[in-house]
Amino acid sequence: MSGLARVAIVAEARRWIGTPYRHQASLIHVGCDCLGLVRGVWRALVGPEPEEAPPYSPDWAEAQGVEALALAANRHFARVEQDAFCAGDVLLFRFRDHAPAKHLGIATSATHMVHAHGGACVAEAPIGSWCRKLAGAFAFPDVTD
Repeated sequence: MSGLARVAIVAEARRWIGTPYRHQASLIHVGCDCLGLVRGVWRALVGPEPEEAPPYSPDWAEAQGVEALALAANRHFARVEQDAFCAGDVLLFRFRDHAPAKHLGIATSATHMVHAHGGACVAEAPIGSWCRKLAGAFAFPDVTD
């Protein structure tokens, strides 16, 4: 296996731009949330999802108080230094200090990411103020530079 090129990850993430936000969904051009975006990119480039995402409510992280996304990311992705993420890496964010991380994006550069969030379609946006909320960065399996 030759590995997964970062340019392919970025290109696939960008294909999702314009997909409407739909909680728990992961279908390109139909609907997705932030986890659904990452799941869809995984399916397109890596293959079948390694585990099924359980049903979750919008407040699941706060209600459970568990770092579920971080734990899953550590199981299926390679952790990278937060200050050294590259295009194609999955970024994990927390909305508030001391709250579980519950938002994901896919870096398209050191300054931009593709992500899905409530009330908007999937978009490529500046990372900007999100940097201070960064809780982790992860590379897809067998990624090449």
